[in-house]
Amino acid sequence: MPDLSELLATTEAQHKHLCPRQVLGVRMGMFAAELLGIALPQADKRVLAFVETDGCFADGVSAATGCTLGHRTLRHVDHGKTAAVFVDTKTEFAIRIHPAPDARKRAACCQPEAQSRWHAQLQAYQLLSNSELFVAREVIMTVSIRDLISRPGVRVNCDVCGEEIINEREVISGGLALCRGCAGESYFQIKDEAAWPSINLAEASITCASR
Repeated sequence: MPDLSELLATTEAQHKHLCPRQVLGVRMGMFAAELLGIALPQADKRVLAFVETDGCFADGVSAATGCTLGHRTLRHVDHGKTAAVFVDTKTEFAIRIHPAPDARKRAACCQPEAQSRWHAQLQAYQLLSNSELFVAREVIMTVSIRDLISRPGVRVNCDVCGEEIINEREVISGGLALCRGCAGESYFQIKDEAAWPSINLAEASITCASR
């Protein structure tokens, strides 16, 4: 596994700066590797990471673990916490790690000459031991890891809007396969639909192909 300085350099380059939460994310990912007994950053998709906030912290976790959205191994659970669950998909052994409640106080004591609390945390989070910095607990997932991973090549079109659905995320209702939006789980509403005329992409494709 790359050492701390190498992983911090990676996340700093990706994020254009280095902050305390990135350090926590990197250290947390390194600690997860130790607890799971798996070499990280991973080259495969064995470990799933569920981060409970986005931003700098998530970038740190990603740098240390190799878990990314593109590989479908990084999941965002928006609880607003600097915490993460790491799951070994082969055994489904899962651990949740979060900063110790007194981590900020420990940082201030560790770096009393720092120019600010922010700088104290930036330095101390690199120096404190895992036992001083984190709380780790084994957890049982309440979501199906197999369902989250799904199967490659599985797709269906929504019976209402016609849009393609992948990764078995459709909802079956009344014998119809619905996307989550059409099933009532949408996070947006179409605004002024009349002002945006429909474009029949299928006809456009046929027209282009016939030229």
